Amino acid sequence: MVRIQYLEHETMKWFILVSLVVAVVAEEAGELPSAEPCDVEACKLPECRCSTTDIPGGLSPRNTPQFVSLTFDDSVNILNMETYRRLIFNRRNSNGCPAGTTFYVSHEYTNYQLINELYNRGYEIALHSISHRVPQTWWATASLEELRQDIGDQKEQMAHFANIPANQIKGVRLPFLQMSGNTSFQVMKEYELLYDHSWPTASLRDPGLWPYTLHHESTQDCFAPPCPTASIPGPWVFPMITWIDPNGFPCSMVDACTSFPDREDENAWFAFIMQNFERHYFGNRAPFGFYVHEGYIRAYPAVERALARFLNVINHLNDVFMANAVDIVEWVKNPVPVNEYRARPCKSVTPSFCPASSCGPLIGQHNQMSYWIPICNVCPANYPWVGNPLGR
Repeated sequence: MVRIQYLEHETMKWFILVSLVVAVVAEEAGELPSAEPCDVEACKLPECRCSTTDIPGGLSPRNTPQFVSLTFDDSVNILNMETYRRLIFNRRNSNGCPAGTTFYVSHEYTNYQLINELYNRGYEIALHSISHRVPQTWWATASLEELRQDIGDQKEQMAHFANIPANQIKGVRLPFLQMSGNTSFQVMKEYELLYDHSWPTASLRDPGLWPYTLHHESTQDCFAPPCPTASIPGPWVFPMITWIDPNGFPCSMVDACTSFPDREDENAWFAFIMQNFERHYFGNRAPFGFYVHEGYIRAYPAVERALARFLNVINHLNDVFMANAVDIVEWVKNPVPVNEYRARPCKSVTPSFCPASSCGPLIGQHNQMSYWIPICNVCPANYPWVGNPLGR
């Protein structure tokens, strides 16, 4: 019996040693270990969470904050800034803290002085690529180096031209919500980005899928393959739980619904928003998203009025909070009941000075167009772009 136990022990040691060698060789070859089904006993907060609809921390729905994630994609400029000032500036949650909003910013045509203003007001600045290039399929097959240059380098670019701390830039949304398999998450880990907010789910909508990590195999449906299959500890997935349009079809972005109420009918749009919100609020309280491009709101004043009405309603509910996406992920990592969350001090931002410069004309080497760029720094010698993010 002793001999058998000894052999089993030695066999196990040999198995572990071989496994480690295989893992090192695979990593050096650029390969990643395949994700295995999640073990809830081994995967524990704050660093690891299985992809599940279970409420973090084992909280009951009534004790769970209902987070609302309002996000806007693409460039920030003087035109859409007027909508932001009108719609979200000076808005507060019922606990008196500023209501959050996240901006997934692409580089071209962005006014970095306005990015500095949004940051100083406490809104989250996140990445949406330097190029936002077409076709959509490019993002599906982009290499690790290509995504380093288009996503990873944008972190430095954003911090430099908007004069905001690089360590406060933590989120990513890929253009067109086109997944890049494991590659984008490898880049996120390499550049110390916390979460991805690009991946829609329709099948895990009711109850909704909460944010999770990629230590283990994801159970999320894949809208725009390839989706990640490897074990990549570190980055979080913040699922984009789809809406249901009036014909029963899913839509990830509000302005991408194929069926929708009359865009001149404020009441119909308000009801449409509330129906989708209540599925979360009266369910497992997974974060509710209003994901949109500002141009849609500006083009249809009745839709903007309906959105403002909705925000007015939730800003008066004691258990609902508009929050920056990064702050929602941070709550998931360390969940607390709604009463404790309400009692927390409001998050503050150390203001970042903007030494304003208006730079141009600068010729884009990718298209030979002339650009003017309002920034918070010294003007670059060349137009900043992929491969030369600071325009040196």
